[in-house]
This record gives sequence, structure tokens and C-alpha cells, in this order.
Amino acid sequence: MQLYNTLSRAKEEFVPLHPGRVGLYACGVTVYDDVHLGHARSAVVFEVLVRHLRRRGYQVTWVRNFTDIDDKIIRRAQETGLTWQEVAEKYIASFYEDMAALGLPPADIEPKATEHIPEMLEIIRRLWDKGFAYQGRPGGDVYFRVRRFPGYGRLSGQSLEDLEAGARIEVDEAKEDPLDFVLWKASKPGEPTWESPFGPGRPGWHIECSAMSMKYLGETLDIHGGGRDLVFPHHENELAQSEAATGKPFARYWVHHGLLTLDQEKMSKSLGNFFTLKEVLARFPAEVVRLFLIHGHYRSPLDFSDAALKEATAGLLRLYTTLARLEELFREQPEPAGPPPRDFAAAVLSAEETERLLTLAARFDAAMDDDLNTAQALGYLFDAVRLTNRLLENPEPSPAYLSVLAQIRRELRELGGVLNLLQAPPDRMVRTLRQAGGELPLAPEEIEALIAARAEARRAKDYARADAIRRELAEKGIILEDTPQGTIWRVRM
Repeated sequence: MQLYNTLSRAKEEFVPLHPGRVGLYACGVTVYDDVHLGHARSAVVFEVLVRHLRRRGYQVTWVRNFTDIDDKIIRRAQETGLTWQEVAEKYIASFYEDMAALGLPPADIEPKATEHIPEMLEIIRRLWDKGFAYQGRPGGDVYFRVRRFPGYGRLSGQSLEDLEAGARIEVDEAKEDPLDFVLWKASKPGEPTWESPFGPGRPGWHIECSAMSMKYLGETLDIHGGGRDLVFPHHENELAQSEAATGKPFARYWVHHGLLTLDQEKMSKSLGNFFTLKEVLARFPAEVVRLFLIHGHYRSPLDFSDAALKEATAGLLRLYTTLARLEELFREQPEPAGPPPRDFAAAVLSAEETERLLTLAARFDAAMDDDLNTAQALGYLFDAVRLTNRLLENPEPSPAYLSVLAQIRRELRELGGVLNLLQAPPDRMVRTLRQAGGELPLAPEEIEALIAARAEARRAKDYARADAIRRELAEKGIILEDTPQGTIWRVRM
């Protein structure tokens, strides 16, 4: 298995610190508002990563935190008249409601920042003793000395000179250096405070994740993840303060997903261009949203649109329609036991197509092992459905034929489960998806028959007929794409 490591800027073989065990920490949400679709992408990506690691035999401990004290939470409390604790608890409850509605289980451990103040203060003490931390003025903020830590900037790929010129630097006369970042914030009137050796105050943003991740996963994590927007300054600062405190590598693999965009611009509450997960789930089934969030590679940006969600609806309907046909087939007769014979040959499939169908699970796993390539893995599922539809339209009276279909039925469920898809009753989901606007202009078997006729016309060099079939499908909103594995189709929205 390979994962892209932001630190090395390359795909690397995944080797955990302890054989067979994986510790994964994914940065969670700051609880001052409802979850938006960008947060949902992060939750889905790491949940799929955990599912795949477990399929590959690893024992995974997945930690995802709540930032429940922050400037934004304090401002929201002031705006609403609630206490900061009431704001945090309200939106933690909202987060759990949204994740349940999206069909996601909780992480294994979900710590809150405010429950780990002693651990944060212990890290700051260690940094102080080693000369990495200082107090700008008596009773004031405590800062981390960036220039004392060799290699600061290597995660984000920035030099100290670049950072000095950057707009992110906060002007603070109490700092020794404008690059230094806060570890402990001195108390201000009306703000929550905790006692510390440095005076009353509250933690800075970055220290919380170092404290919580190391408490539950040890001083070296296997995987630390989050959105691309967290690479700098959050994860850069986490890396620096953690390694300065422990003298050990903080994370072996840094995994960052691309951002969700709206009209090519990052979806963000600060920009006001976001949709809450509640809003999206009011219009589209949860499984459609999950499919949309993983249909591209996790490291790529993902642009939100109604058209993209409608295309995901149609795609999911294709998968469930075939699964429903398989379920119906085996309601009428017992499912054969054991795998299909390796010499199986179907009159309607070429030898290469048959091989693709029989090696679905191996190809799916290989795609997921290649830096969690869900786009390729989904492509294999759609390819298998296309080939299966041809078998269903041309039944053969042989045990081998039924064995192949039985294997595909099991694998669609099993492999779909790795992606958290295809686990609902197929008949019910077909009805739901049709009501949600996923109804196809032609039945899948009709589309497949036309694609087969086009392939035959091309083999006969009857290109006029082949082009006419492509145009006929295009007029009905079905777009064909010729690939090395055969022709695939999608719905134009």
C-alpha cells in the first residue's frame, strides 16, 4: 500500500511504526457552527481510509478531535448570549446529528480540547525547559521560538524568508520574532481561563492537537491528516512544537485531502460561500452525497454543483439497479457455493472482459492501495456492473454462469462496503434514487445494448453506424467515453 506523504511530496510505501497496528489522527471541527460540505469531505475521506486499512488487516485506532475553545466560539457566544460551553455543546451535538444523517460512524476516540489542558501545559513546560518557549511579557502570552527549530517550513515547503514576507504573519510587539506562534494565550476580560505556571489563560490553537494526538497514539503517529488548508500554519506548527518537545518524528505520513470548492473557490464560512451538510442532505440522499465526495481522487479539489450531485445520483442508481437484478435472480434460485471456475467463458464477453469481471476484487484493492484511489476503484465497480448487465441480458443455463453472478453480487456488497456504499436494500434504494432525480433516460440494459451494437459496428468498420449510435445516445443525455478497458458511459446533467 502506498500513501502520498505531504512531508516528502511523494507516494511512499505505507509501513506503520508497529506491525499490524495503525494510529491515525485527523483534525476535527471547531464547534461554533453547523458542519458544511467541506467538513463532510474530510470526514468521509478518512472514514474510507480507515475502512480500507481494516480490510487490509490492520488494527486501526482513529482519533478525531473537537476544538471546543477558540476565538470563533467566544465570538459566537457573545453574539448569541450563550456561554461558550453552551455554544460548543450545541454544535458538538449538531456534528453528531449530521454525521449520523450522512451515514458515518464516530471515530474510535473523539477528544475535546478543554479536557486536555494538563497535557498541553506539560508540552509547553517541556518546550520551556528546552528553550523553545518564552513569555513575551510577565503574565502575557507564551510563544514558540520558530528559528530555534531546524527545518521549520519543510512540511509546507516554505523557507523562513518566504514566511517573513508572507501575509500570514501577525504583528505582535511582545514576540521576539514575527514568525513565532502562540502556545498559551493570557486571559482577557470576559474570556474563559485556566490556571497555568505562566498565569491564567487558555491554549493556542496548535498545541491542542499535539497534546491530544500524542496522548492517545504515542509520540510518533503513523498518519496525521486533514484538509490541504491545514498544512500551514496549523500542521507546520504542530510538527515543530511536537518534535521540539519529544525529539522524535511526530508523524510518519502526512495525508491531506483537496478542498471542496464552489465555482473553483474554496468553500469556507469566512467567505460565506458554503452549504451546510443539513442543507445538502435535505435535497439528496446521504449515499449520493458520500459517492459525490469520493468520486474524484482525495488529493484533488472537488467542485460542488447540483449537476455533480445529480450525476452521482444517476451513477448510484446504475449500481443499485444491477444489484437489485442480482438480488431478484437469487430470490428465485439458491446461490451457488464456492468461486466460479477459472475457465468460465461467456458468449457475450471477450476473454479479456471475463478476466476483468473475475478479478474485480484484486483490481479494486490495487486501486485503493495506490494512494486511496477511490476514483479508479469506483471505475472498476461501474465496469463490473456494465459487464454484469450483459450477462443478465443473455442468461446461460449453466452452474458456472450463476457462480459468476453470485460472486459479483457478493463483491459489489463487500467492496461497496469499503467505500460505505451499496449496503442498503437495493429495491428500496432504486425507488429512492429515482424519486431523487436519478432516473435514467434509458434502462441500463438498453444503453449497454446500444454500446455493444456500436462496438460491433466499429469492428465491421461501419463508422457511420457507430457515430449514429453515439449521437443517438448523446441526444438522450448519455455520454460515451472510450477507454482501454472498453466504453463507459455517464449521464450529462
